[in-house]
Amino acid sequence: MAFNFPACTYIVAMITDAFLLFFSVFHVIAFDELKNDSKNPIDQCNSLNPLVIPEYILHFFSNLLFLFGGQWLSIAINVPLMAYHISKYRNRPAMSGFGLYDPTSIMNADKLNKYQREGWIKLAFYLFSFFYYLYGMIRALITA
Repeated sequence: MAFNFPACTYIVAMITDAFLLFFSVFHVIAFDELKNDSKNPIDQCNSLNPLVIPEYILHFFSNLLFLFGGQWLSIAINVPLMAYHISKYRNRPAMSGFGLYDPTSIMNADKLNKYQREGWIKLAFYLFSFFYYLYGMIRALITA
């Protein structure tokens, strides 16, 4: 077994994916707290908005490594979520800082359900990605 760049790419992707899983779990819990009126929407948005840019950076960084490593299937799996992130960030509400969540509209039942569903879908995607990256790392180590 030789250690090559694609194997290193998958190792880094697994580590970044672990952080992305944490962010997704945090989002799901945060929106559940809002749904149950356990937390103030302003405080919740202040804790959620700073995590948006790091989530996007981690996701794009791991895909940039896949691009350099020539892992085309991994890129193809991640392209829809990257396109969604770009679209969502370009159409974010007008606010003074970075972030996607506006405290004045986050308590709208439709938006709250949408954000919570989005959190669950991202959680499932990142969980699937983690195991796919594990498989890719093992495959890259064996075939080298």
